[in-house]
Amino acid sequence: MWQRVQTLYLGIAIILLGIVTSGITLFSYVGESSRYTVNAFGITTSDLKTGENLEQQTMPMMVGTIALALLCFICIMSYKNLNRQFKLGRTIFLLYFVSVVGLLLLAFVGDGLIDEGDMKRELGIGFYLFIAGFPFSFLANVGIKRDKRLLDSLDRLR
Repeated sequence: MWQRVQTLYLGIAIILLGIVTSGITLFSYVGESSRYTVNAFGITTSDLKTGENLEQQTMPMMVGTIALALLCFICIMSYKNLNRQFKLGRTIFLLYFVSVVGLLLLAFVGDGLIDEGDMKRELGIGFYLFIAGFPFSFLANVGIKRDKRLLDSLDRLR
């Protein structure tokens, strides 16, 4: 289990998703009087002059990142059943793709949802960490497919 390359890739994806879930800033919008900060817990509105938090809105992004990390862990633990691991790997890749597209849309088009005028977008380290986990889920699928192909060819030889 530990010597397989997909375990390493899925482990890296779990670590990156765990860091994003810890509450690192994904991106923020800075207006003339307010700052809107988006992290895994939700959107925090703070005043630029005083620095105090004005409003906290929750979003289910933390639930999605935890679910992706748990699916990656379940995929690692199902190493004895390659068909199930392959299906889980494809599911992880699809869900990760949908969440990356949603995050990109929210980051680059989300300032239109705020009625404050001219907004400036600042991308945080959490945004890049979340995006960095996506290629690792793809590489894990490639490793799972390679193992499945190898075992299928060995079964034909028997």
